[in-house]
Amino acid sequence: MTAARGRFSEHPVALGSFRSWLRLLLHNRTVDAAFLPRALFVTATTLLSSPLRMWESVRHGRAVRDTSIHPEPVFIVGHWRSGTTHLQNLLCQDQQFGFLSTFQAMVPSFCLSGERILKPFLAQQAARRYPTRLIDNIPLTFDAPQEDEFAMAALSDQSFLHGFTFPRRAGEYFDRYVMFEGLSNAEQSDWVQTYLGMLKKVTLSRRGRRLLSKCCAHSARIPTLLQLFPRARFIHIHRNPYDVFASTLHMHKTVFRRSQLQHVSPERIRANVLTFYERLMKRLFDDWETIPPGQRAIVRFEDLERLPMEQLASIYDALRLPGYPAAEAAFLRYLDAVAGYRKNEYRIDDRTIETVNDRWGFAFDALGYKRRTPS
Repeated sequence: MTAARGRFSEHPVALGSFRSWLRLLLHNRTVDAAFLPRALFVTATTLLSSPLRMWESVRHGRAVRDTSIHPEPVFIVGHWRSGTTHLQNLLCQDQQFGFLSTFQAMVPSFCLSGERILKPFLAQQAARRYPTRLIDNIPLTFDAPQEDEFAMAALSDQSFLHGFTFPRRAGEYFDRYVMFEGLSNAEQSDWVQTYLGMLKKVTLSRRGRRLLSKCCAHSARIPTLLQLFPRARFIHIHRNPYDVFASTLHMHKTVFRRSQLQHVSPERIRANVLTFYERLMKRLFDDWETIPPGQRAIVRFEDLERLPMEQLASIYDALRLPGYPAAEAAFLRYLDAVAGYRKNEYRIDDRTIETVNDRWGFAFDALGYKRRTPS
């Protein structure tokens, strides 16, 4: 039983929408035999938790609908494994910001009702198996900030994260739900309504505070976000492409092992990492200048590591955000607490250097990183 409980934190939709899960199964049709127990587990947990979702709708539905989202949220964008989590954790030390927590991302449909009883139970079970995140060494707590896309995957079948569960359609999920290509107007409207509903629930739980969102997929959604929030702020954090490639490849392999229902070759995973970065970053570069001055800031991950307080001050200045002096002590306390953190280290071989130089050369030019020469 303990092992089964721990699995709630392994699959992104283990406690998500039963209706969305059925749609995913019907759309993809094929579950490889080795993963049938996992599929049955997710089916059972999404079904058995349905009463909790219904109760939340009855108990809190009107309050959520009546909640107004702060008109100037802050969105952290950039490719996965570029330092977005570190920046989000830092900025969330500023008490002016509200944010989606790991618990809320895990059970967005009943996070308000489950805060007192369910959260401590799930946190206890998860802590026994995963004291740190699976993809790196960052401590895992249910109160820590989390990425919006995890909540979207639990709420809806409209998330690219479902490509980790059904990897044979990973490209399709990326095209549709990151790039918004091939979506009808009605489908995109459904995505918007689901997303706004999630933000309203987070806003309600954070008592109306300005939201600080981290979502790497938002890097390709800037026009949509500006339509929803014309005065939103955007922070793009970037990192050396060689490190991003190695770390992202590790992330994909790690997540696939715990969420996939279909076999996928290492070559396909590698090809997806290369293609997704190329498409996401080119879209981000194309759309960046459409953000009005005073609403955008860029930070290099390496600079944030080396001179964190200077970079934070620069972000507040570029975005015309109030509150930096009041938050400075909290930033310093957090930095002191994580001073012993050590990143995963990866070997960058000649094949990787050649491939990244060839496929991601545009990013070296745009971001100012130097290319390496294979030995």
